[in-house]
Amino acid sequence: MSAYRAVLFDFFGTLTRAVRRGPAHAGIARLLGCDPAALVEVLDRSYHARARGRFGTAEETLRWVAAEAGAHPSDRTLRTAAAARREAIWADTTLRPEAVPTLRALRRRGLRTAVVSDCTHELPEVLPRLPLHGLLDARVLSVEMGVCKPEPAMFLSAAALVGARPEECLYVGDGGSRELTGAEAVGMTAVRLRAPDLAGHLTFNPDTAWSGADITGLDDTIGLVDRVLEPA
Repeated sequence: MSAYRAVLFDFFGTLTRAVRRGPAHAGIARLLGCDPAALVEVLDRSYHARARGRFGTAEETLRWVAAEAGAHPSDRTLRTAAAARREAIWADTTLRPEAVPTLRALRRRGLRTAVVSDCTHELPEVLPRLPLHGLLDARVLSVEMGVCKPEPAMFLSAAALVGARPEECLYVGDGGSRELTGAEAVGMTAVRLRAPDLAGHLTFNPDTAWSGADITGLDDTIGLVDRVLEPA
């Protein structure tokens, strides 16, 4: 087996701890004039459409979401709500303590790194604020690509950006959006992160039939890479 040249990571639930919607989201619903439960129902059923950028900008997307939940906020309210949602996503995002050390260790070994994430408009704005941003050689985000995992373009674009063939890439994710089977389908080696906190993670379209390799800690990635890099 050839040595890996790159390690690609999912973001939510992989580089971060499990994600749950915090209390700020109920305030955003009230700001928009929606019932919080109605807003959550719309957010859940429209996740992949929103993550593909189907409804336009962040404000245009919130306009659509609010209308589906029975509200019709003004443009000014939408701008305020979009900013509040960005901060709510920031509040919901906690990096795993081993995320930055793991990325640094991989880069010391000469590997390229990238994030491949299904996300809505907020992550492209939040990501540069995180300490791992400078440790990533590339990012492939669904809202910028117009497609979601497990579409091959998400994985193939990441491989191309880090200058590696798919078979030279290790993909690490919690299994949302059928990402593990999607990565394997294009020739990557995939491994599922099964950290204890993920039991309550907000997940859409999970890889329920995954029967491949698992790790329990993000830093286990280093051991996987080192075993491959060892001489025969």
